[in-house]
Amino acid sequence: MTGTLKLIFTLILLAIVAATGWASLQVPLWQTPRAVVGHPWFVATLVDTYLAFFTFWLWVTYKERSYPARALWLVAIFALGNIAMAGYVLIQLWRLPRGAGVDDLLLRRAR
Repeated sequence: MTGTLKLIFTLILLAIVAATGWASLQVPLWQTPRAVVGHPWFVATLVDTYLAFFTFWLWVTYKERSYPARALWLVAIFALGNIAMAGYVLIQLWRLPRGAGVDDLLLRRAR
């Protein structure tokens, strides 16, 4: 199961990086038209997105024991979004011992 998750999160990461790279080559983020930035659905999507980032970060704080690591992941997630989130899951997956299950991925184990 963890092999499948590695593949899925690698594909997610590649898709997000490709889409972000393509969009960045079309129009820089800071040149987003005012009509788009002020649109109610744009605002609602940003609120939804950043609350989702915060929700994911709560799991990261559960998994990470170090305050500096928690803080760095908060900055990374809020700055890079799903790129950082997919990266975090991939790091966690690659750290798992052979034969580990999804519960080993999701739960914090005693060290």
